[in-house]
Amino acid sequence: MTQLDGIVKPKTKRSKRFLDNRAPKLIEDVKTAMIMKGGNTSQTITQALKDIVTVCSVFNLYLLFRKNITRPFEDSTSLEFFSKKTDCSLFLFGSHNKKRPNNVIFGRMFDFHVLDMIELGIEKFVSLSDIKASKCPEGTKPMLVFAGEAFDTDNEHKRLKSLLIDFFRGPTVSAVRLAGLEHVLHFTALEGKIYMRSYRSLLKKSGCRTPRIELEEIGPSFDLVLRRTHLASDDLYKLAHRQPKALKAKKKKNISHNVFGTKFGRVHMQKQDLSKLQTRKMKGLRKRKGGVVAEDQDGQAPKVAKVES
Repeated sequence: MTQLDGIVKPKTKRSKRFLDNRAPKLIEDVKTAMIMKGGNTSQTITQALKDIVTVCSVFNLYLLFRKNITRPFEDSTSLEFFSKKTDCSLFLFGSHNKKRPNNVIFGRMFDFHVLDMIELGIEKFVSLSDIKASKCPEGTKPMLVFAGEAFDTDNEHKRLKSLLIDFFRGPTVSAVRLAGLEHVLHFTALEGKIYMRSYRSLLKKSGCRTPRIELEEIGPSFDLVLRRTHLASDDLYKLAHRQPKALKAKKKKNISHNVFGTKFGRVHMQKQDLSKLQTRKMKGLRKRKGGVVAEDQDGQAPKVAKVES
């Protein structure tokens, strides 16, 4: 490939296919994530990264488990280089030092530049192997639950919620069967800490059509504390969420949808003439053939003409 005035021109068909795959699309591919280890790591960080890889087992991951001597908050050039090389838009970086022990950094890219980075410290960790319970099958799409007022009010927690959804949501599917909804990831924000728990939902008999649901903890379990953040500006964040006009649904007149996706239509009709409305024929509503003669003013009954038979 040759580069001229910032435009890369392919020389071979293989390089042309490569550039076409990297080119912007109306519907982007599933987001991929880099799992990276820093220069110094602990056993807790190594095991935590492995467990997160197991939770996201069939999602698109690019593992860089060798030591990467880099500090993302001081210099993010190496992260942007690896992102462009591997075509990854998410990353998880684990490190350990005396000042910030058991440190993990969740981040995402926009146009191969760092958009958001949030640093979390692991205060308590329980691995998958420490909890003796049957695990979910690999590739199970998790259900994400966020509890806590901070996820709705605090700006940093809002960005963290969006980042965790991007990281753990997995591929977009059109339909999910009921038996496949068995993995639950629960995030709780309470008193400045974030608790991450992983459960397996069990469908029990309830005596009716709707099953009774029980949750069984399967791990991993994290107690996290928020440390440093690097958030994009509102203008850049809005630009990253912009959608092409071809994907925006055209608004149809007199058609609306509710929060559950049910379609409602409004029909406009002309004014109806109720006098011509056909009703049920009853004996008491029939019209008489002869006219009714009103009573005289003196109160005498009207005379009835005699008819000879």
